[in-house]
Formats: sequence, C-alpha cells, structure tokens
Amino acid sequence: MRTSLTIHDLHFAWPDGTVVFDGLDLVAGPGRHGLVGLNGSGKSTLLRLVTGDLAPQAGTVSTDGTLARLRQDPGADPDRTVAEVLGIARTLAAIKRVEAGDARPDDLDLIGDDWDVAERSAAELGRLGLGHLDLDRPVGTASGGELVLLSLTALLLARPGVLLLDEPTNNLDRDARDRLVEVIAAWRGTLLVVSHDRDLLETMDDIGELRAPRLGGASTIRWYGGGCSAHEAAVRVEQEAAERAVRTAESDVRAQRRGLEATRARAAQSARQGRASRDGMPKILAGRRQRAAQESAGRVTGVHQDRLAAAGEQLDAAESRLRDDREIRVGLPATAVPPSRTVLRLEGVRTPYGPDVVDLEVRGPERIGVVGRNGAGKTSLLLTLTGELAPVAGSVEVMVPSRLLPQRMDVLDPGLTIAENVAVIAPDATETERRAQLARFLFRGRSADQTATTLSGGERLRATLACLLLSEPAPQLLLLDEPTNNLDAASVRHLVEALRAYEGALLVVSHDQRFLDQLELTRTITLGEQD
Repeated sequence: MRTSLTIHDLHFAWPDGTVVFDGLDLVAGPGRHGLVGLNGSGKSTLLRLVTGDLAPQAGTVSTDGTLARLRQDPGADPDRTVAEVLGIARTLAAIKRVEAGDARPDDLDLIGDDWDVAERSAAELGRLGLGHLDLDRPVGTASGGELVLLSLTALLLARPGVLLLDEPTNNLDRDARDRLVEVIAAWRGTLLVVSHDRDLLETMDDIGELRAPRLGGASTIRWYGGGCSAHEAAVRVEQEAAERAVRTAESDVRAQRRGLEATRARAAQSARQGRASRDGMPKILAGRRQRAAQESAGRVTGVHQDRLAAAGEQLDAAESRLRDDREIRVGLPATAVPPSRTVLRLEGVRTPYGPDVVDLEVRGPERIGVVGRNGAGKTSLLLTLTGELAPVAGSVEVMVPSRLLPQRMDVLDPGLTIAENVAVIAPDATETERRAQLARFLFRGRSADQTATTLSGGERLRATLACLLLSEPAPQLLLLDEPTNNLDAASVRHLVEALRAYEGALLVVSHDQRFLDQLELTRTITLGEQD
C-alpha cells in the first residue's frame, strides 16, 4: 500500500514546557483512519503539526500529494460569500470575463482546467445537502452545521490527496451526518478523522488511540484494526489482562514484603542471641563474630529488598497498562428555582435566521431540548434570549440570571491563562475558590495556568463551563448550544450527571439524541417544521 502520510520522530512541547509528543511515529496510506483519545491528549495539535500551523521542535512530517484540513470549528467572516468560502470566487469572475469577451491577461492561467467549477460546486453542495445556498449568499446567514459542510465542500473541490477532518460531525443534524458518512465512504485518498462520534468511527478501516503515559508525559499512538466496536472490544480484552497482571503483582509485592519483614525479625533475634553468646569472650573474637553475623544478615536482607524492588517494578509496569482516564467532576451551583416561578416568556418571537414563530413559557426547573435541522434557527433562538440578537417580531422576557455556553466557545480570552479567564469572569471569588472549581474540571496545579490558545476543544469547553458557573450572580437558567461537541465519552457521561443535578432551568440545543435522552427532558421543542 502506498504511504501518503508519514510522521517520524516528532517532538513537540508548548512554550510552558508541557511535552505533547516525544518521538512520535505515524504512517498512513490510502483508507479511512480514525484518531481517538481523551480530551487534551493532542489530537487536534497533531493535525495542526501535520498542516504546518504549528512547528515541531524536531522530527519530520511528509505527505504524498496535496493536503487539506477541516478545522474543528471552522469560522468565516460573516460577510464573505459562499463562493469565497469555497475558494472559487476569483475563478468564477475570470470565467465570466472570458465569456463576456473582456478577459484579463492572467484569466486563462487562473481558470486552468476549472471551466466546470460552477457545475462541480453545485454538485458537491447538493451532495452535502447545501443546494439551497446561493454562491453569492453571505455565510453569516448560515448555521454552524451548514458552515461545517460548506468548509468540507471547499476541501472536496480542491481534490486533496490527504484529507484531515477534526470533529466533522459537530453541529450536524442526523441527515447531514448521514450525508457526511456517505462522502467518507466514497473517499479514495488518505483520510484521517479525529472524532468522538461512535457512528462515524464505526465506518473507519482502523482506529489509532492517542494516549499519554499514566504518570503524565508525551503521547503515543496505538492502532487497532476495524471500527469503533472492534477498538472497544480489543481495549476490554487488554484491560482484563492488565487487571489480572496487577492483582498478581500486588500479591507478589505483599509476599516479598512479608518475607523482608520476617528476615529482619530473624536477624534481630539472631543479633540478640549473638550478644548473649559473646558475653565473656575476648573483645577481638567477639567483634569478629559480630561483624560476620551482621554481614550475613545484611546479605539475606539485601536479597529480600532486591526481590521487593523487582516486585514493585512489576507492579508499576502492570499498573501502567491500566487506564486511569480522568473524568470531569462538574460542581454546578445550587440554584434552585421554585416550580411556580416564571423563568422566561416568549410571545410571537421570530428570530432573524429562523422561519418559525415561537411562543414559549418556562416555569421552574424545566429542562427543555431544542432540536431541528441545520438552519432552523436554534442558535438564533438562544442568542435572542441573551439579547445578542434582536427579534424580528415578538417580545422576549428572561426573569432570572442566565448564562450561555455558545457553540463556538468564544467566551475565553485567548491571551489569558485558564485561571486568569476565571478571575476576569468571577472577580469576587477567592483564588482558592477559583482553583477548587478548576480542579473539578481537571485543571489542577500548573494545568490551570495554560493559555486558552493551547486548549483542545474538549478542554476549552471544560474551562468555559468553569468560568460560567463561577460567575455572579450564579445562573438559574443555563443555555447550552451543542455542549457535547468535542467531548470524549467519559466527559459526556459526567456532564449528563452534573446537568441532572442542576436545580435551575435548562435549555439545550443539540443534535446528539443519545445525550438528550440521558438528560431526562421535561419536553422538546422542534424548530423548522413549518417549511
């Protein structure tokens, strides 16, 4: 199989000295390769190193053919048109000038073999369910999911040999995810996909798991054949074997410790008996016998100490194969809302980007899911509740303190550390309170002093949640926009547990039906059904 992507002896550390990769190797040929790992293990960082957005301290990255990457949360100037995001605006303009007989000297070079670019663009947009987007439409009117698919379309039009996708199903509804899977299934080049989406990972030819050593340090990749289910089955077998090895090693350590203690007890008893037997002996002879006894006891004790040390090393090696996956412990504030209290009221509200008229009253600690296709106006509804968007029609009343976790998680100042961001949002909290809250979100000690620009998507979500929950006044209404994007399975599970314990009102926009089902919603609102 022809190799398309090769990484050899890659070394990378952040400016604060945190080592991410130390001698990493990776070889990938044509096919669909999934890349998984805990939040913060370095998945997105690896893709940035491959594309040259980050420079390694040592090692090489080489590709056979052109390279393209779909970013985790692709952003775009809202005033840019669809054609500009697709990268075809200049080519289309040149074709129009040639057809109108007003060609410029470099127009033919600019067009090259792309005379059919308009047709190919329309076909790709239609394949991904974006046929309704006109090429001259500003992308600021597109939803987050539409922007993801639009960015992917731009990459497909470039025909890269190596395609890197970073959490491509973020913000996508079920139909859009199905179309994305079809595109991936038809891909004939080299594809490397970073994702926590089980359904998407099930379509992979193999899964590479990026993990850091148990006690910290650089990450390594281990590959497993097959998709998500095969990977999980292999991990279960490995963990069962590791647990047996740990139990055996622990038993050996206990046995060696008992042996050492017994040897020391016998040596002490022998020393007492030796002292009694040497009474009345000449000092020189007594001294020789004492030294001989001490040397013999020391040799025996040394043997048992060596055995105990070896058993300890075996135990360390066995434990290193056990997974010690840290999981977030979310401490949500006690913000109980009486069942009779009105939390928010919407009357005849129409948002700038949604087709529906929304009437909604929320009382007490209701938990409501907001679902609908991409472009139905779900995010617009949340922004209207926060006052960031003015409704086209109707009235909005929010009667309690509220906080929004935005889809693009732009709450953090990228130039500040995590701890400094929390201090800005919660100036009245003590340093101890801030550090304690961050520790619940796995930012302990030095890790709380990372700058926001170094955070992975999952780490950024954890840091943003910590900031929101420490803010004053504490939120009695939480607005969450696709909160499970970029989260590993363990983090999603504990986020669910935390939100179940939350005593305020909850309004959640999500395409993750499994997540919504686990929240035990009181009701669900579907937008976009009037089309």
